[in-house]
Amino acid sequence: MKLDRNAEPRWPRVRTERDAVAFIHAAGFCLLFPVKRLPLPSLYWAVARRPIQLGPQWDAGCEKIWRWKDELPRRRLAWYAKYFRGRGTFISLEMLPYFLALEGIGVALHEHGRAYRAGEISHDAGIIWKTLAEEGPLATLELRHACGMASETGNARFKRAMLKLQAKLVVTHFGAEQETAAWASARFELTARAFPRQVAAARKVSAAEARAAIVRKYLAWQPAAKPADLTHLFGWTKKETLAAMPGAMLAS
Repeated sequence: MKLDRNAEPRWPRVRTERDAVAFIHAAGFCLLFPVKRLPLPSLYWAVARRPIQLGPQWDAGCEKIWRWKDELPRRRLAWYAKYFRGRGTFISLEMLPYFLALEGIGVALHEHGRAYRAGEISHDAGIIWKTLAEEGPLATLELRHACGMASETGNARFKRAMLKLQAKLVVTHFGAEQETAAWASARFELTARAFPRQVAAARKVSAAEARAAIVRKYLAWQPAAKPADLTHLFGWTKKETLAAMPGAMLAS
C-alpha cells in the first residue's frame, strides 16, 4: 500500500509541543520519522512537510521531535517506544488502551514471571522488566548495569530484549539523561506505571473491540486502505482484519 501523503497536510503544520500532542491525538498513532513501505503518518512530516533528509547535521524538525519523543511520555501526554516493526512510534492516550488490549502482557507491574513462563518474553526481557518494576525508571546505561548487561555481549542481549518489550508495549520512553558526553540516553519506564489509567481501561476492552477501534482510526485518514493492507500493517490474521472492518465502518 502506498501512503497517501495528501491526507496528512490536512492537519495544520506542527510547530510547538502542544501542536505535536494534538497531531498525535488526531492521528491516533504515528511514526517519529517516515519509513518506506510503512504507511503511517509521521511527526517529522507534520513538522517539516517534506521527506526526511538525514545527514551529518539534522534539521530543526529533527531536533524538535527527537526531544519530544522523550518528553511527551515523561509528561504522560503520549506513549512512545519502538513499536511498528521496531520503529519509533507514538500512540495517543485515547488509542493506547486498544493497543494494550491486543498485546495483553504489560498491563500489570509484576507480570514478568508469568510472561516468561508463558513464553511471551525472553529471560533477558524478564530481567529488564523485573528491574524496572523494582527500581523505577532508569536511563539506558544505568539499566544495563542494573541488569548485568554492561558488556558488549550484554549490550546486544539488552537491545534484543528491549525491542521485544517495546513491541509488546511493556516499556515506554520516560525522559532522557546525559549519562555520557555523547547523546543523552533514553530513560525507560514500565507502561503499567507510566500510564495507569490507560492500562486500567485496557482490561475492559476485548481484542475484537480493540481491532475495530484501531481500524476505524486508521481509515479516518486512509479510507482507501484494503483489508490486505491492514493485515500486513498490523500483523493480524485475515479473519481478524475482516471482522474488524465491518464493525469499524458501522460505528463511523
